[in-house]
Amino acid sequence: MKKNFNFIGILSLIFAMFIWASSFIALKLAMNDLEPYTVIFFRMAIASLCFIYFIKSFLKYEFSKRDIKYIILLAFFEPCLYFIFEAKAIQLTTASQVGMITSLMPVITAMAAGYFLKEIITKQLLVGSFIAIAGVVWLSLQSTSSVSAPNPILGNFFELLAMVCGAGYTIVARYLANKYSALFITAIQVFIGAIFFFPFFLYEFYTVDLNISLTSVLCVVYLGVVVTLGGYGLYNYALTKIEASKAAIFIYLIPVFTLILAFLVLNEKLSIVELIASATILFGVFISEAPLKKIKKIFRIK
Repeated sequence: MKKNFNFIGILSLIFAMFIWASSFIALKLAMNDLEPYTVIFFRMAIASLCFIYFIKSFLKYEFSKRDIKYIILLAFFEPCLYFIFEAKAIQLTTASQVGMITSLMPVITAMAAGYFLKEIITKQLLVGSFIAIAGVVWLSLQSTSSVSAPNPILGNFFELLAMVCGAGYTIVARYLANKYSALFITAIQVFIGAIFFFPFFLYEFYTVDLNISLTSVLCVVYLGVVVTLGGYGLYNYALTKIEASKAAIFIYLIPVFTLILAFLVLNEKLSIVELIASATILFGVFISEAPLKKIKKIFRIK
């Protein structure tokens, strides 16, 4: 069966990217009423409940001491540090800008893989990375403070740190993926995440008055069930229809969907200059990731 074009696979990928993009909106809405770590804890706890059904199948694995160290390191990067930084980012900047900065993830991962896994770092990657990071700096400097985004520059920096943690997670996951299924890796993340964020939740519970609303509850359930299982399920189903290398390209739909959803749901707007800065980020990522032959063809370079 040819995998060059598969409508169902492509549709699954598009919906998966849409769901992942919507997580920034849901997180922002939930944090309007609830404290950040309360939201993250219940997101992890609800997702953990969804994976209880699979525990029996996980017991078949044999864990070495080395594997356990890597599993702990994996969870340390994501969800632990990742969500600490992302929670701060969502509090300080707009969902639109957070979504744009996520497009740096493949570039940072490629740089990390070059350093830690000794994968080749090309001049193309370096040039694209420089352009993309320049776009992030430009976007941050052009952003203005507001009630929903009191410190965009610091918020964008926290999101950049979250992407660094995401890159670290990806590097470790590459090792674990040789022995464990993607389902197990996702499950162990949310199990450890629920345990890790429980003390944070208790602190917020006893020190801050919880403002529970229907919107915040629905957003937390959505994050725990739809984003974790829906996004994950659709993406992995799509991988049975489409090559992984082609599926990875769809990740760049996340910032686009985030901009659209942030405008429609949160009424966030980017200025013309901010849109140009956002386009600069995507252009830098494109230069880093696209095959050199295609770039030469597009720009008619001999």
